[in-house]
Amino acid sequence: MKIWDAIISGAGIIGVSLALELRERGAHVLVLDREEPGQEASSAAAGMLAATDPETPVKLRPLAYASARLYPQFVEKLERLSGVRTDFRRGAIALLPDAVVPAEYRLLSAAELQKLEPAIRAGGYLAAILENEDSVDPHLLMRAALFAARAAGIEFRGRTTVQQMRPGEGQIEVIAGNDRFLARTAVNCQGAWSGAPVRPRKGQMLYLQPETPGLLRRVLRSPEVYLVPRSSGKILVGATVEDAGFDKTVDQEVIHNLHRTAAQFVPQLASAAVLSSWAGLRPGTPDGLPILGETETSGVFIASGHFRNGILLAPITARILADLILHQSPEQDISAFSPARFANVAT
Repeated sequence: MKIWDAIISGAGIIGVSLALELRERGAHVLVLDREEPGQEASSAAAGMLAATDPETPVKLRPLAYASARLYPQFVEKLERLSGVRTDFRRGAIALLPDAVVPAEYRLLSAAELQKLEPAIRAGGYLAAILENEDSVDPHLLMRAALFAARAAGIEFRGRTTVQQMRPGEGQIEVIAGNDRFLARTAVNCQGAWSGAPVRPRKGQMLYLQPETPGLLRRVLRSPEVYLVPRSSGKILVGATVEDAGFDKTVDQEVIHNLHRTAAQFVPQLASAAVLSSWAGLRPGTPDGLPILGETETSGVFIASGHFRNGILLAPITARILADLILHQSPEQDISAFSPARFANVAT
C-alpha cells in the first residue's frame, strides 16, 4: 500500500493551500473530501480580506495581518499556476457607528466619501474610514487553487468521508468508509465538519445585479451588512451569523432584510435584481479562535475553526502547518491556537 507524506481531510481553501505548500516543499500529498473538492464554506464565502475588522479577536490580529501581507503573492502564484483570475481587488470603506476611531485612522469627510464612492449614503453614521483591505472572489480563488494543486501533482478524492485518523503500522491510518490509507502525517481540515469543539455557524448571503455597472469599486463594511463588488458587476451582500447546526436552508425573509439593509447604504441597490442566494457553514470555536497544531495523537494535526476568516488566513495557515509537519518552528506565536486548550473535548 502506498504511504503518503501527508493526507489532508478537507478540500476547502485551508486544506488545498496546505497541500500546495507541502507539495512545494517536496511532499507527496493526498487530499480527501466528504463532497466534491471546494464545494462547501470556501466557495460560499464573501471573500473580504478584512484583517483590520474590529470584530477580529485581538489574539488573532497578528496572524490576520501577516496573512494579509502574504495575499498578493499568494494570489499571483495561484493565478500563474492555474491560469484562473481570482478578482483580487484593493480597498474598502468601513462605516462605524460612532466617531471613536483609533488614532492611526483618519475619518473621511462627506465630500471625500462622495468622491471615492458616489453611490454610498452613510446615513446616521458619523465615521467613515478608507481601509487598506483587499477582497477576492472565493469561488474563483477555490477554482484556481484546485487547478494549481492538480497541476502540481496533488491527488484528490471526493465523496470520501474520513471517520478516523489513528496510529497504525508505524504510520497514520486514515479510515474513510471501506477505504484505508497510510501516511506519515494526517491533517484535519474539515471546517465545520472537523468535530468538537468546532461547530457550524450558518451565514446567509446573496448576489445583486445593479442596473448601473461599476456601482461600487470598494468593499463597504458596516456592523449591519457588508457589500463586496465583483468585476462582473455583481455585488455580494452578507451575511448573517446563525446557530442552526448543519442546516443550509435559505430563508427568503432573511435575504429580503439583507437586500433592504444594503439599499439603505447604496440606494440604487433597492431596484437591483437578486441573482442568487445561499447559505454557508463557517467553522466556529468556543473562543472564536482557530485550532492549529498537532493533536493528542502524534502525527495527526488540525487546522480548523477559522470562522469568518478562512479565506484571509489560508496563506499563513498553510505556512504554519507545513512548518509544524516538517518539524520546523513557525515564525508566528501560535500558542493561543493550540489544540491542547480543548484537550477535554475530542477533536
